[in-house]
Amino acid sequence: MNQENIHALVEAQRRFFAGGETLPVSFRIAALKKLRAALIERETEIAQALYQDLGKSAEEGYMCETGLVISEIGYMLRHIRRYAKEQTVPTPLTQFAARSYRKPMPYGVTLIMSPWNYPVLLTLDPLVNALAAGNTAVIKPSAYAPATAQLLQQLIRDLFPQEYVAVVTGGRAENACLLEEKFDYIFFTGSKAVGQLVLEKAAAHLTPVTLELGGKSPCIVDNTAKLELAARRIVFGKFLNCGQTCVAPDYILCHESVKDQLIHCLKAEIRRQYGDDPLSNPAYGKIISQKHFDRVTGLIQKEKVAHGGDFDPQSCRIAPTLLDNVTWEDPVMGQEIFGPVLPILTFRDMESVIQTVNQRETPLALYIFSQDKQTIQAVTTRCAFGGGCVNDCVVHLATSEMSFGGMGESGMGAYHGKVGFDAFTHYKSILDKKTWMDLPLRYQPYSKLGDRLVHTFLK
Repeated sequence: MNQENIHALVEAQRRFFAGGETLPVSFRIAALKKLRAALIERETEIAQALYQDLGKSAEEGYMCETGLVISEIGYMLRHIRRYAKEQTVPTPLTQFAARSYRKPMPYGVTLIMSPWNYPVLLTLDPLVNALAAGNTAVIKPSAYAPATAQLLQQLIRDLFPQEYVAVVTGGRAENACLLEEKFDYIFFTGSKAVGQLVLEKAAAHLTPVTLELGGKSPCIVDNTAKLELAARRIVFGKFLNCGQTCVAPDYILCHESVKDQLIHCLKAEIRRQYGDDPLSNPAYGKIISQKHFDRVTGLIQKEKVAHGGDFDPQSCRIAPTLLDNVTWEDPVMGQEIFGPVLPILTFRDMESVIQTVNQRETPLALYIFSQDKQTIQAVTTRCAFGGGCVNDCVVHLATSEMSFGGMGESGMGAYHGKVGFDAFTHYKSILDKKTWMDLPLRYQPYSKLGDRLVHTFLK
């Protein structure tokens, strides 16, 4: 689509929203139910598209994408009527007699720009929140996952008129055209570099944004951790989707006294979960493109490989790889890895770990494996990060009861559940002043008695 087509689409959605059709809760519920039914009906098609783009197994595709979207829809359907209601709040005595309330209102025409690594989840989860809040939506999936983008376009086209929800496919040219338009809200998931561009373009229209970015998420393992269990959960979280997960553990900070034992456990878990030859495992995925494959393999220093290190350029597959004796000067520590390579660094005391984390860009996630309550309390209190887990990793994002989002360089804003509804909603604060009486204290001429009463009321 060119600029003219995109402008016409945005204007059509603006007219549709202005007509008020998205405001009734019954309309929103019907839309969410249609989307849920389509996801259930087309589960196999979705799995095939995810396999084509990323090599994901059907089981992983449902567990980490389709199933989570269906769960988010179910959560919204259970709570939407309460979320969409006016909320009465206390009225101060100075405003007697009146009713104070907050009235939720959708922003209007929203733009959702999604990435390639979880192309179903990270497209449709924010869409669920946007529709539940009563908005229209223009969706721009990533061009790096073309099979899924095409499927999403057809799915949305079959469910909704374009003036309500539309999918724009394409690459950078379409992205640029979309960002020239005035939207009422922009939700972006992707890289920090593109996020900065989105924020710059949104600022021209004073458009509010949510940015879900990434960063080098640390995984801390102290000398009290249950190493076998820690290794099992770390291997799951790191090598899920071949490490192409924004909240994957980017690197391990391990207490030096347990490093060798942890590496032993990690090796055993890689073999247990992926087999002796992960590159021939049909349930193990692939890197999204040759460009990203070359970048990730370029981070593997052969002399530091403790396990794995094998790759297949033909299939864009990289075996789960552990790197030992890594320093902060190594190339693998200079960028977010976003691949199945796990560097391991060591520490002696927890204070140095906290300083190490806080001296670098704020990560999207942080994981701490420990049995020491004081250590857990210190790390989760003093370290800055978007969200995380204690004695697990990645799975904190799989609940609608908790918000998901970053801070600092890893993003701004959050979504999921009630927080997702709020992200796409403006709450109008309204004071309904009664007319049967009118306190004279605010009007001139002022009196000493009135002044004393104002001082009393405003304490």
